[in-house]
Amino acid sequence: MDIRPIRTQDDLDWALAEITPYFDNQPTPGTPEADRFDVLAELIESYEDRHFPMPELEPVDLLRAHMEATGRTQKDLADLLGSRPRASEVLNRKRALTVEMIYKISNEWHVPAECLVKPYQLDLEPAHRGVRSRPSSRF
Repeated sequence: MDIRPIRTQDDLDWALAEITPYFDNQPTPGTPEADRFDVLAELIESYEDRHFPMPELEPVDLLRAHMEATGRTQKDLADLLGSRPRASEVLNRKRALTVEMIYKISNEWHVPAECLVKPYQLDLEPAHRGVRSRPSSRF
């Protein structure tokens, strides 16, 4: 096996070029080619985790990113959750994701449930933020 450690960007480029053909022609499990694919994948993942760490996203941000990446819309989320207002409230942090919502999103859209169960801050302030009401006048 002609595999080497990934220490530089050039090494990473080499490993990515080596692994790319396997995506079009997946090797049979248990073969030397499958082992080579697994080793390359582990090396690439390890290097990228060290040099390009992904920030941990809050559940709503992760949901938005997933929707964008998969071409889904707020209407798609509303269809999944059964309500347009509920989808809007979730995406605008007015309502927390429930266990049932997390189950549906995980099951239907294949978003890992463990990424959606993390606590996050809701925005429960009224929509008219910054607008002061007039003091009532008493006569």
